[in-house]
Amino acid sequence: MQLMEALIFLIRTIAGLYIAILLLRLLFQLVKADFYNPISQAIVRMTSPLVIPLRRVIPAIGRIDTATLLLAIAFQMLLVFVVLLLRGFPVSPLGLLYWAMLGLIHNILDIFTFALFILVILSWVAPYSRSPVALLAFQLTEPLLLPIRGKIPPVGGLDFSVMIVMLALYILGNFIIPGAPV
Repeated sequence: MQLMEALIFLIRTIAGLYIAILLLRLLFQLVKADFYNPISQAIVRMTSPLVIPLRRVIPAIGRIDTATLLLAIAFQMLLVFVVLLLRGFPVSPLGLLYWAMLGLIHNILDIFTFALFILVILSWVAPYSRSPVALLAFQLTEPLLLPIRGKIPPVGGLDFSVMIVMLALYILGNFIIPGAPV
């Protein structure tokens, strides 16, 4: 039984990392993050072998890279399928899609939360940093922070928008959207 859980952990880790990279590519395109950032370039290089051929068949819808989105959904569905199969649970196609979508939503919430943590830590350690990580974290989270900053300006040099967005992400991920099984 421990060997099975170790195998599931390994599969979840490897597949989860690739799914996160696909979601980062999708989110970076949506927020128009710097394409020439070395991290953006690495993400594009890691995902292009699967995304580029799929783009020839599946066109983008507006600013949404449909090929990348469908690839992330397919990988998440495959991950849920394998984990449920290894644990001996029945798998239905509709249930598989449902759990995969929940998993992707939670992954996106985690990406935004992690990016906000990066911004907070960098503001303490290296304020005004121009590192590639800081710039991408800023570009990714700014669409979430900007509407809050418009209503609640910084007070005494403290930006409360980050705390409000983090609280909203926490509430959304833990209370409004149910958790995924993998």
